Amino acid sequence: MITKTIGRTSLCVSILGLGAAPLANLFREVPESQAVDTVRTALEAGVTLIDTAPRYGAGLSELRLGIALATVPRKAYTIATKVGWDIHPGERPTPAFTRDGVLRGLEGSLERLKVDYVDIVHIHDPDRHYEKAIEEVYPTLHELRNQGMIKAVSAGMNQWEMLRRFLHAGEFDCFMLAGRYTLLEQGALQFLDECAQAGVGILAAGVFNSGILATGAIPTAKYSYRDAPAEIVEKTQQIEKICTSYDVPLAAAALQFPLGHPAVSTLVIGFSSPDRVAKNLANLEMEIPAALWEELRESGLIAEECPLPP
Repeated sequence: MITKTIGRTSLCVSILGLGAAPLANLFREVPESQAVDTVRTALEAGVTLIDTAPRYGAGLSELRLGIALATVPRKAYTIATKVGWDIHPGERPTPAFTRDGVLRGLEGSLERLKVDYVDIVHIHDPDRHYEKAIEEVYPTLHELRNQGMIKAVSAGMNQWEMLRRFLHAGEFDCFMLAGRYTLLEQGALQFLDECAQAGVGILAAGVFNSGILATGAIPTAKYSYRDAPAEIVEKTQQIEKICTSYDVPLAAAALQFPLGHPAVSTLVIGFSSPDRVAKNLANLEMEIPAALWEELRESGLIAEECPLPP
């Protein structure tokens, strides 16, 4: 698999990463044996980046990764987890955007993952906690990075506006951006341009916009975790029509599009089964004619300024 270096860090990862949220039964029931098989199938296929969080199933995602990775050499993969929330089995997570919250959270993650260190730490969804995130969480992560305890400081969100504030307020190595730079929407383009200029890598998540770019414009299609509105359905239909004319699955175009931007280091895709791993790998490896991208741009379906995949 093709690999890229994340920004200006020393972390070189596969361009397809494993998002471990589905392994925690967040979307449908996934048996433990299936979760373990999924992780090992991804690793065997060349996936080297794994992204998880304590909030995924109140620690279940990390616990299952700990089982799956127990016999895998630690240097064979790069792992990212998240801080900012205390987890309570059977209850909603509570904000923990403090130094103690960071240290407590990381200690729990290391125990569940059964590893001595994690590579990337994201500040997890600090939408209503910017001040504490930048004044308490970020300095703690900065200190841990300087001590060599972690290798990269990041923040992960479903919006780019606050990530842009982080970009200009601290020395971040990368960001996880979910759903805001996709085949359907490119509102984060200027932010990604600034990240590329600053040498900050982007881990692109949510590239299917919660499902519609994977399923197509079916009646039950989801967009941003809700039923897709009419204008999104219509735009998806237009994109899908052009893809079909080139005999390219919509999901393949959606998967490959974000990689056209130089700031994007890797895609973080949620896998729930070995079959899902194989399907996404096939879509990633599919050759897409340059003419398809040009037609989408000429039709006004993707922003004219967007860099196109090679």
